[in-house]
Amino acid sequence: MTDRKRKIVNDPVYGFITIDHPLIFSLISHPYYQRLRRIHQMALAHLVYPGAMHTRFHHSMGAYHLMSCALSELRGKGVVITEEEEVAAKMAILLHDIGHGPYSHALEHTLVEDVSHEEISQLLMQTLNREMNGALDLTLAIFNNRYPKKFLHQLVSSQLDVDRMDYLSRDSFYTGVAEGVISYDRIIKMLIVHDGELMVEEKGIYSIEKFIVARRLMYWQVYLHKTVLSAESMLVKVLRRAKMLAGRGVELFASPALRYFLYNHIGREEFEREEGCLGQFCLLDDYDIMGAIKVWAQHPDKALSLICGWLVNRELFKVQLSDKPFESGLVEDLKQKVRERWGLTEEEAEYLVFTDTASLKAYDADDEEINILFKDGTVRDISSIDNALISHTLARPIKKFYICHPKF
Repeated sequence: MTDRKRKIVNDPVYGFITIDHPLIFSLISHPYYQRLRRIHQMALAHLVYPGAMHTRFHHSMGAYHLMSCALSELRGKGVVITEEEEVAAKMAILLHDIGHGPYSHALEHTLVEDVSHEEISQLLMQTLNREMNGALDLTLAIFNNRYPKKFLHQLVSSQLDVDRMDYLSRDSFYTGVAEGVISYDRIIKMLIVHDGELMVEEKGIYSIEKFIVARRLMYWQVYLHKTVLSAESMLVKVLRRAKMLAGRGVELFASPALRYFLYNHIGREEFEREEGCLGQFCLLDDYDIMGAIKVWAQHPDKALSLICGWLVNRELFKVQLSDKPFESGLVEDLKQKVRERWGLTEEEAEYLVFTDTASLKAYDADDEEINILFKDGTVRDISSIDNALISHTLARPIKKFYICHPKF
């Protein structure tokens, strides 16, 4: 592992990204990491924003680049960061999304039970660490916030981490939504370490406010856009229906990896206990799901075939948003219409008419704060600064209720 491999990757957002360490190169080359090329970063958002076809691979490489910039900036300000710590922090950000399943969050609520992508990331990192003879020991310590230099973990996971900086910049670039543009380069220039923690210099306050505002705008305009919610809710319903039918012994077309998750109960215990479970998970990507959905559009089960056909042809459910829960009478009326229109049973209609909620807290003062270091040495959380935009509006949680149903 001593030979120096230097590769450059041309990225549309940042220009050239340099990979200059053999350990990092071997990690990126691993099949577990290459799988991220086959998972869309924004799931089905491309049905609304056609340019949003970038992948988890793009995003984690971008986050790696910003981590490299941040570490270089901090080192220039006199922060002691050894080469070992630098490589470990870069590998931690490269691996932060490795546990994501097909279409990102849809899998967590359907094919696997009671196990999050963060937990799967942990298991994959431990497996990679064994394969690489303990080369990820320090990476795991930083990732899990068990390393004394807390700022390294904060760069990987906090309210001002390089993960958020990249996905806001990248998602706004690929969707064409200018509201998500942030001054990531200025934010990185303003980073500083004080008492072992990551902070922002006083003159960076407005860049941080813009960053938090951009996050809120991107959530309501892109990630929680009502048509995106519709498409992703339909995908979840498809997978739930397929899982239910598989549980009843109904034959469904599926790739071997998808079949494994459809026809078996897979939860946290199975991931930890069964050796092959993690391997099967790593064979699963967006192609397995969409390939199955195209075939299921012809399946005899009415609820499954209807939703799959609509999803393939972008005939998406109508979505209504509200500030308060929908009355049960409205939901029942819509279910009745759906039953009559498509000749469905009461159970089948549940998959075509449903309610849910979408919520966002753009800045959470109860979580790890974004601290500002003032010239006089005092430290204050961004939401407590006088006349700050954040304290008045963006620290308040917003919850919206929505109802989905086919267009009549």
